[in-house]
Amino acid sequence: MPASSLHWFRDDLRLADNPALMAAVGHGPTLCLYILDEGGSRRPLGGASRWWLSHSLAALAAAIGARGGELIFMRGDPAAILPRVVEATGADLITWSRRYDGEAVALDSRIKAELTGAGAKVASFNAALLNEPWQVTTKTGDPMKVFTPYWRAARARGEPAPPVPAPTRIEPLKCPAAVAAMAVSHAELALEPTRPDWAGGLREAWAPGEEAAAERLGEFLSGSLDGYGEGRDRPDRVSTSRLSPHLRFGEIGSRQIWHATRSATESGEAAASASDSEKFLSEIGWREFSYHLLFHNPDLATRNFNPRFDAFPWHPDKAALKAWQRGLTGYPIVDAGLRQLWTTGWMHNRVRMIAASFLIKHLLIDWRQGEDWFWDTLVDADPASNAASWQWVAGSGADASPYYRIFNPVTQGLKFDPKGGYVRRWVPEIAGLDDGLIHEPWKADAEALRRAGITLGESYPRPLVDLDVGRRRALDALAATRSA
Repeated sequence: MPASSLHWFRDDLRLADNPALMAAVGHGPTLCLYILDEGGSRRPLGGASRWWLSHSLAALAAAIGARGGELIFMRGDPAAILPRVVEATGADLITWSRRYDGEAVALDSRIKAELTGAGAKVASFNAALLNEPWQVTTKTGDPMKVFTPYWRAARARGEPAPPVPAPTRIEPLKCPAAVAAMAVSHAELALEPTRPDWAGGLREAWAPGEEAAAERLGEFLSGSLDGYGEGRDRPDRVSTSRLSPHLRFGEIGSRQIWHATRSATESGEAAASASDSEKFLSEIGWREFSYHLLFHNPDLATRNFNPRFDAFPWHPDKAALKAWQRGLTGYPIVDAGLRQLWTTGWMHNRVRMIAASFLIKHLLIDWRQGEDWFWDTLVDADPASNAASWQWVAGSGADASPYYRIFNPVTQGLKFDPKGGYVRRWVPEIAGLDDGLIHEPWKADAEALRRAGITLGESYPRPLVDLDVGRRRALDALAATRSA
């Protein structure tokens, strides 16, 4: 039987720098397959991620079609579907790009064992990371727990391999009737909201897909990379790459970003300084570190990395959680972030830290409830970065910010949104306040509130908690945890 292959797309929704796809295409006629995993073994995608996935798959299908191939969609349990497809097509090489969460690793191992037992060859490749999670270790071979030595050791491994090009042609493997009967249309994946359709803000804010990811990277390198070291903390500016959802779904890879950044900086194409470039690449490093943590701690999203926090006295409060989710805490920088999240599926990273700190420390609400909300509402809800970042803010994670470091949303707002541009955009009901009051509307006198058209407690809420009271309560909780 002539050689043929099957490439199983998962979180690698691109053609360029996709070694697994290149191996499949180089082997012979290829069946390109995406399975919407409904086997129940993995955490279901949140609503915003499903919206992004829908558009990313449509873009991928078009790109594959333009090269002569076809992307087949299926839905169900991959452990049941994939062996049936391989048997029906006779594909003798099955390729995929590796995933690193515990459920995915277990699933892939099980499927690989079954396929190889049936006589097929299975080859997996790294498409997501600069270094595999097991390649960077301490001198004794243990997993790393602190970012700085991790990143130093990762950099010592040398420059990452250059990205591989996209295939110029994908010869399709003829789809047998048995396989065609299992396929569904893109529309039948039912990934997008309908009643109600809440995704209008996402559509306005984003263009998913590999081509859009490359364009966004190019715009960033020629623009906001210059001054990134300082500007990345300013939510009132276009100061970050906004590549995170493209990375999350593999529309662009870390190797591509790394080499493009290096090239643009060294050639002078980007006006950015070497320090700006290094700062940006270190953010890629934090993503790498998050995957390192997830691989070695599969329950990172549900269990405290530091078990001392298992005794932490959380204060469940459904009403306060709902106010936080809706952006109605009475603290403008927090509310702006949560409203930006709900509208666009994304929140500026500095504001993510402020909002997370407020939930965990001023409200004493378990970090897992915040992580779960972000998982549902972020278009870049990444299994590693989301969990690691929430634990970092909570103080329970690896190399975490100390729990006693409590962000003050007023001082953070004054420092990073000094003119109130970010708050005015997302909290328009207080936009009429002067710059000096925009982050503290409760300090405005009656005349200032009247001029701005604000009635505290009605048109905009009073603060959900007094900052000093919340801070003292958080520190008391930490002291109780240490005693326990």
